[in-house]
Amino acid sequence: MRYENPLYMAEEAAATDLISSGRLQLGISRGSPEPALRGYESFGYVPGHGRSDADMAREHAEIFRAAIAGAPVARADPQMTGSSGGLAIQPHSAGLGERIWWGSGTRRTARWTAEQGMNLMSSTLLSEDTGVPFDELQAQQIEAYREAWRAAGHEREPRVSVSRSVIPLTTDEDRAYCGGRAEENEDQVGFLEGVVARFGKSYTGEPYVIAEELARDAAVRAADTVLLTVPNQLGVDYNTHLLESVARHVAPAIGWEPARA
Repeated sequence: MRYENPLYMAEEAAATDLISSGRLQLGISRGSPEPALRGYESFGYVPGHGRSDADMAREHAEIFRAAIAGAPVARADPQMTGSSGGLAIQPHSAGLGERIWWGSGTRRTARWTAEQGMNLMSSTLLSEDTGVPFDELQAQQIEAYREAWRAAGHEREPRVSVSRSVIPLTTDEDRAYCGGRAEENEDQVGFLEGVVARFGKSYTGEPYVIAEELARDAAVRAADTVLLTVPNQLGVDYNTHLLESVARHVAPAIGWEPARA
């Protein structure tokens, strides 16, 4: 959200949701680490005095969410409209606000996400480390989120997603592309933007082994949605094959079933 005009984004999101018959699930966040130095400033977005880029992203998110909820964003010109009331963005898509997800990298921001009434989206990177395995730390993040959600008194049930890199090796091509990734099948810890961060492992190997590991993953068990990341540099056809392999060989082994319409 550091790079986004929140009102323009609200219009685009509402239009997309209406076109898709209310099926838009929109994830937003501060944004991941990047090679650009304060790149958002080149797009015209500069944090206010004493504010960080993360503060600005959250402020943009607040404006965006108010706009999609129908709050006035400008005053009407009486000479043009005969009224001095407030004007909301157009179009408006009812219910979109319940399908906004915030990408959180810490337990603290997970609690903030719950207080704001957004769904939680947690990826394969956490911007903190306590020495416990990634899946356990992420499960703690999910629990902190749900506790804060209950304390906030929201009426609806929240949704929680986690991301996992899952690459079943079922063909010689799979093994040629991805078979040498054994070192990625463990958590990695390093410094990122001045803090200690923990990266979750990849799940690469024979389908039955992956199924057993995912079944033991504490955060996968705690979440209601798992997002699969794929190596997009290998192209659409190969990634379609990977997703089909997950659906055919991994999902049934751990009890996942296709969504019913």
